[in-house]
Amino acid sequence: MQINFRLPSLGADMESAILTEWLKKPGDPIRRGEALAVVETAKGLIDIESFEEGTVAKLLVGPGTTVPVGAVLAHIESVSAESAPPAVPSVGVPGAALASAAEGLTTPAPERMSQTDSSLATTRRRPVSPAARRRADELGITLAALEQASPGGVIHIADVEKLAARELPDRHRAMRTSIGTAMARSKREIPHYYLGHTVDFGTARAWLQRYNSQVPVAERLIEGVLLLKAVALTAAQCFGFNGYFRDGHFEPATAVHLGTAIALRGGGLVAPALLDANRKDLATLMREFSDLVTRVRSGHMRSGEFATATLTVTSLGSDGADVLYPIINPPQVAIVGAGAVTERPWVCNGTVVVRPILTLSVAGDHRVTDGRAGSRFIRTVARLLESPETL
Repeated sequence: MQINFRLPSLGADMESAILTEWLKKPGDPIRRGEALAVVETAKGLIDIESFEEGTVAKLLVGPGTTVPVGAVLAHIESVSAESAPPAVPSVGVPGAALASAAEGLTTPAPERMSQTDSSLATTRRRPVSPAARRRADELGITLAALEQASPGGVIHIADVEKLAARELPDRHRAMRTSIGTAMARSKREIPHYYLGHTVDFGTARAWLQRYNSQVPVAERLIEGVLLLKAVALTAAQCFGFNGYFRDGHFEPATAVHLGTAIALRGGGLVAPALLDANRKDLATLMREFSDLVTRVRSGHMRSGEFATATLTVTSLGSDGADVLYPIINPPQVAIVGAGAVTERPWVCNGTVVVRPILTLSVAGDHRVTDGRAGSRFIRTVARLLESPETL
């Protein structure tokens, strides 16, 4: 059975993307979850994964083409005769817009149709120095872009730096515009309510120090991972915070895919998801979080990590403000913020002592929950952080 491989929505602010590279050619096998194409969005370069297992049958779009969300990029011959085409992951994109994108906007021009599939998938690559390749990976610059922007011959690190000096400021402006558009829509359409709660982080910090003293350096945990696990466990318990608000009603998610705000080099912010975060132990969550940060900052992001987030956590880290009041990322219905851990006077057993204090906040969607539910949610997160051995 032939399946349409479409461009998914990777954020409420995304309308289109530029196809930059095919990672497979016709006749190649493709596994479920394996990347088939690379696209460029305002967030950067993202690997688009296949939702089907089978064989690449036909590539319909050439590198450099701007395509709308929902457009058919390729055909995959599914290994399962009973398989049905998957729905396009939609993050805040109306169904009518998806239908419009899928129709009429996806047919390549006659000139492109005359090209062979192999010419769409492959080009003769110019040699690249190892230093240039590493630097391009760090900055999220594709080899195709380098080949177009630099003269013939070997591509050196100087070519990468020249292109970065031209492209990155534009990419940063595009990302700020994209973020601003999405957040303006969120504040306009979602009736936010905000709650804050302070937590004595001393027990969590002491537990973390004991844990890290017993494991190799490479396996040590950071404080933020405790927060991620506490939020994920709470989201699985408290109805109304994990899921989407679409078509006028709340759609609870069956799994907790925790969006994690990550600052990019040179500015900008993305929030890919840690999948099934509530079901993973702290060591696994730490490994996956470290891998996610490394890949995102080097420009190797995956579509499944953007299209599936059910709830987001954002923190400014140790150098941030004491309190953070974030904006919900639609179509999600809540977001958790964490300020910096600071030393403050704290009453403990009737005595004033100095303790490390963390201020948590939650923004909820009033169409789904209210302040009482939000209070239960944030206090549950706090109780888990005060009993880190339960994480």
